[in-house]
Amino acid sequence: MVVVTLTSDFGTRDAYVAELKAAVLSLVSDVQLVDVTHEVAPHDVAGGALVLEAAAPWFPPGTVHVAVVDPGVGSARRGVALASGGQLFVGPDNGLFTPFLAGGDWAAFEIVAPEYRRPTVSPTFHGRDVFAPAAAHLALGLAPSRLGPPLRDPVRLAWPEARARAGQVAGVVLHVDRFGNLVTSIRAAALGALGAAAAVRVGGRALRIVETYADLRPGAAGALVGSQGRLEIAVREGSAARVLRARRGTPVLVSRSTRSWTGSTGSSGPASRRRASRPTTRASRRRP
Repeated sequence: MVVVTLTSDFGTRDAYVAELKAAVLSLVSDVQLVDVTHEVAPHDVAGGALVLEAAAPWFPPGTVHVAVVDPGVGSARRGVALASGGQLFVGPDNGLFTPFLAGGDWAAFEIVAPEYRRPTVSPTFHGRDVFAPAAAHLALGLAPSRLGPPLRDPVRLAWPEARARAGQVAGVVLHVDRFGNLVTSIRAAALGALGAAAAVRVGGRALRIVETYADLRPGAAGALVGSQGRLEIAVREGSAARVLRARRGTPVLVSRSTRSWTGSTGSSGPASRRRASRPTTRASRRRP
């Protein structure tokens, strides 16, 4: 049985998610539908990409991922079917699949073939009328190349990466999860060279690195490597975003020791937060 996952910014109050599922099930019944989340912030393409980066690798080979965070729906933005890492991704070509375009082990195709979409396509709901039917056909064994011509220049987000220099690793907050934890652009592999005494600076605070949330006393802030393999900032039984007044784009600095911090790279006040780089996309940001 093929797994088809669904990720969107639709929420659960309206019928949109049910319509997505109906579009898949009307074409293939022997399928396991999995809701990754439908609570991506409205129009937040970068947030959707981070969700997919976290969840997709845990699914079995052959999984088809339908992702719809589509502020450019109805515009000239393209639809894409992407084969990467033994899995398939279907959705708007607006940077949503950036995490799966690293290296050369991928192939993308523009979704244009009319026979693999609904006979009538709403200009405001390509998720139901274009992407879900395409995913259903892929689940039935259709080769992605049958959906349309090769797409050699899929849109990529300007993805913030950590920068290592002079015994420090500088990054930014990429995501704030529902617990208020700050997921950063600094990956676990970048921390090894800094040694056991490494410390983190964010929101004007110096924080120690621990192994688990339980290593912090209730209400205390600290840093740790989270389940996604990224450095996270957390407040035990509280919100790091609120306590540290941090958000996406807030600078984060890791050093071998607090003595190695400098004013230029360690600044994390309001001005530096405004200047911090954020994930962006070349695709249209017009609201649907």
